[in-house]
Amino acid sequence: MKTKRNYYVNEKGYFGNFGGAFVPELLYPNVDELNQNYLKIINEASFQKKFHDLLKDYVGRPSPLYYAKRLSKKYNTNIYLKREDLNHTGAHKINNTIGQILLAQRLGKKRIIAETGAGQHGVATATVCALMGIECVVYMGKVDMQRQLPNVERMRLLGATVVPALSGSQTLKDATNEAIRDWINNIDNTHYIIGSVVGPHPYPDMVMQFQSVISEEMRKQLLEKTGNEEPDYVIACVGGGSNAAGAFYHFLESERTKLVAVEAAGEGIHSGKSAATSVLGKIGVLHACKTLLMQTEDGQITEAHSISAGLDYPGIGPFHAHLHETRRAEFISVTDEEALGAALEVTKLEGIIPALESAHAFAALDKMKFKTTDVVALNLSGRGDKDLETYIKHLNAVKQH
Repeated sequence: MKTKRNYYVNEKGYFGNFGGAFVPELLYPNVDELNQNYLKIINEASFQKKFHDLLKDYVGRPSPLYYAKRLSKKYNTNIYLKREDLNHTGAHKINNTIGQILLAQRLGKKRIIAETGAGQHGVATATVCALMGIECVVYMGKVDMQRQLPNVERMRLLGATVVPALSGSQTLKDATNEAIRDWINNIDNTHYIIGSVVGPHPYPDMVMQFQSVISEEMRKQLLEKTGNEEPDYVIACVGGGSNAAGAFYHFLESERTKLVAVEAAGEGIHSGKSAATSVLGKIGVLHACKTLLMQTEDGQITEAHSISAGLDYPGIGPFHAHLHETRRAEFISVTDEEALGAALEVTKLEGIIPALESAHAFAALDKMKFKTTDVVALNLSGRGDKDLETYIKHLNAVKQH
């Protein structure tokens, strides 16, 4: 008899061997308050109604599941794209920020802080703060601010204060450090909206609960389009991993569906400039949870590298670390060059410019073997407006060669 595995969080905040809440004493009351209340609040009928009304009327959900005809022809299979790029603000991030702002209001918080890498989570946080009239401060690495300038301007336009993180590699990890520091200093009035399935329990589970609307819709849409609510594959890119967690959630127990998580290999897995945590990572603690992290022999976190700011994180969330350890998900690594090539190809074949993060998921198609009868659901987590400068540079370089 096959033993049934548990892929969900336990009462101690662990997914298998990963998770927990390794928080400084000063933050313990805040994290504990969230832990004691989040499930009770988000499962209330009135909360769910508000959440789903906003997803429908403000975000524009359900996002379509689109049969990508020309892409399917190229790979000789059936590829469906979950169009999270069509959400208000252009990515999946808004699903989580809507949920968390409603939760913060219920807990009486008057100020919101957030961290952001690619800027999509920052924009989504600034958006819901503008919607609710709440003060918003977003921390962003100085390097990321330079490469994602349109998103920085959008946040400012929405009324948020954007604070550059000037330490370390000046990217997502450092922005998170700064946000945690702010939270310690403003415990009473501030809620920290974490954008990914990382951080202390209950954040990884809470973010996944809000993002699980993606796979909830996918099941209904697949049933309508294919006659079966379980596809053969669900493919999604993974940095911290919130879009993948949302896309995988309602398929975790499916014996038919293979889950494929696509990481950024940067300039090559072993180039020293990579973010392929599943290959390079060892168990450690970062940002208050125990997970797989890229680190030196003596446990110092090494700098991640990816052309995509949203995948430029030296670890994966505890949920994904658990999926990797139990082999419930297959992890594939994609280089910067492969992702850029895939982005241009999808643009030409389907008339959709994907975010650089999502382009990694598309690049994984070249590394897989499909049957003609397979149903492949790929989570197109964001649109590529923010990456146009990178794409144009790449296109010009290709033309010169």
